[in-house]
Amino acid sequence: MPATIPAIVFIGGGPRTAGVLERIAANRPDVFTGPLQIHVVEPHIPGSGRIWRYHQDPGLLLNSMAADITMFTDQSVECAGPAAPGPGLAEWAAGVLDASIIDVPDFPQPLWQQLRTLTGTTFPTRQLQSQYLEWFFRRASRSLGRSVTVHRTTAVGITAQEGGGHHVELANGRTLHADIVVTALGHTDSRPDAISARFSDFAARHGGYHAAPSYTTDVDYSPIAAGQDVIVAGMGLAFVDLLVLLMEGRGGRFQETDDGGLRYLPSGREPRLWAGSRRGVPYHSKISAALRGLAPGPLRFFTADAVEALLAQHGELDFRQHLWPLIAKEAGYYYYRELLTGSPERGAMGWDSFAARYTGLDWYSGERTDLVAAAVPDAGLHLDLERLDRPFAGLRFDGHRAVQEAVAGYIEQDLALRDSRDHPETLALFLALLHVYMEVGRVVQPERLNARSQQVIHGWWHGFFSFVDSGPPPHRLRQMLALHRAGLLQFLGPGLEVTPDEASGTFRATSRQSDVTVSAKALIEARLPSTSVARSLNPVLASLHESGLGSEQRLLTSDGIHSTGKLLVSAEHRLVGADGQAQATLFGIGPGTSGWGAGAFARPNTNAAPFRENDALARTILGVSRDIAARPSATVISEPTTPEPAAAGKN
Repeated sequence: MPATIPAIVFIGGGPRTAGVLERIAANRPDVFTGPLQIHVVEPHIPGSGRIWRYHQDPGLLLNSMAADITMFTDQSVECAGPAAPGPGLAEWAAGVLDASIIDVPDFPQPLWQQLRTLTGTTFPTRQLQSQYLEWFFRRASRSLGRSVTVHRTTAVGITAQEGGGHHVELANGRTLHADIVVTALGHTDSRPDAISARFSDFAARHGGYHAAPSYTTDVDYSPIAAGQDVIVAGMGLAFVDLLVLLMEGRGGRFQETDDGGLRYLPSGREPRLWAGSRRGVPYHSKISAALRGLAPGPLRFFTADAVEALLAQHGELDFRQHLWPLIAKEAGYYYYRELLTGSPERGAMGWDSFAARYTGLDWYSGERTDLVAAAVPDAGLHLDLERLDRPFAGLRFDGHRAVQEAVAGYIEQDLALRDSRDHPETLALFLALLHVYMEVGRVVQPERLNARSQQVIHGWWHGFFSFVDSGPPPHRLRQMLALHRAGLLQFLGPGLEVTPDEASGTFRATSRQSDVTVSAKALIEARLPSTSVARSLNPVLASLHESGLGSEQRLLTSDGIHSTGKLLVSAEHRLVGADGQAQATLFGIGPGTSGWGAGAFARPNTNAAPFRENDALARTILGVSRDIAARPSATVISEPTTPEPAAAGKN
């Protein structure tokens, strides 16, 4: 009786699946060398998937520089599998240009121009990134021989089979047998929550316009008329994309002025946007400075040993009470080390003396505050993480003009600090938070935190990190100021509240910190939809939820049971069913799962968390495959399919 050839089905073929495939290939010699059948189900081109697909507005950019993007598990990654170095985006572009990399499609001329002008400090277009990701997927697929079959369709359901394994139903009518299923769905859509559904119903009844949370480039903005007032709730990355689509995307353009400023030349087709959010300001700019002081080195305070000591003392940890003070102290250590060693003229104390005293002090102690005041005379250079998080906390604005001046002034100050070579301490802070963000999932397991803390990590901590570290290129903030001066972008301030007004048939936007009220027929919620397995529009997630094969993460806190909306997975990324048991052969990875999550690609040489996760998952999958292959089988149960080339090009 022949041995079973394990069949692995990946649902979703974006960069996360590509990363796991690369790790499966790298780990096969060590774990399982037998044959595999690997199916990747992806309606878009595999590698880039939906979010990074080529066919989107050419003005949309990444919020990372080319030198900070790689898909390769380099030597810095601490994992059981072998490193497999390869070119990051910048090196890949250079290789395409000098023909040392030739396994690429025939690019259209605009992409060749982007390749020729790309440098390590360029913020590349998503179109160019799509080609790098698709190239990486093809490379990973080839490394697995003829094992990989791509199905350019959508998975619509998963059902368990008697005797083991699952059936994966596809929208094209086929059914795949799967011994192992991996859901790697990335960002998915959900039915609107109660508030958004109310907004949509209101707009429909009153002839208005409402865009519920969604991936910005997938929304139809054509009903918005030229000159129309539009309330925008949210000032994060979705808001940045929205400005591109509704301003330059409608024919306007930016022009450099003689004094080095920026002017917006409207086409006349643009609407007028009124933007606000909880903080009332956009995400912080990416940073132009380079470190001048001592090299950062490893984390000193937020470490596995420190967390173990806290666990030994408390048993269960609270993020705010136990972990955040360590994170804040780590951020301060990075920040003041760069300030005092890279710009010693700004300090009144040597770094060695400062560090010796700082190490023994709690972040929230008066002694630490006094030490900083003595070492750094300019109070404007003191690191205040609470003010960083809520820059307008406690302020009251006297009218519309005061709000405009405050938000515009905040953006200008942010650019002065972060788009300047004079403040490398902002880069040190960026690196500290990035390092901690990548380490959280490794130094503390979710089950060792109380339920409230898991909510905080998925909510506030992720939001704070994104606000400080995942902001747009600096020129996007300059463009915001130019649009503001052109009268096309007005600011609503912090504490934004939007309510439908039945009497007028308009949406009303107010700020809790000012008396400004704006009414408009159109409302855009500029953010991705909140993850919700129960409300998911993805048929596979709906199928998992309805069948009980998967479940939504629910947390019991002192004020009741709360759902994070995320697909619940174990520490090994196994789906946890409605019965509370981890599924042996069903796995989930990515931002929609209860795992900590850390993106799909990363900065080179940073021991990146997604690469560590990819490696561990690949080894788990191979171990399960080895056990499956050891079982004798009279037949190999897998529907014959017509292979589709894994190296498929653009649509």
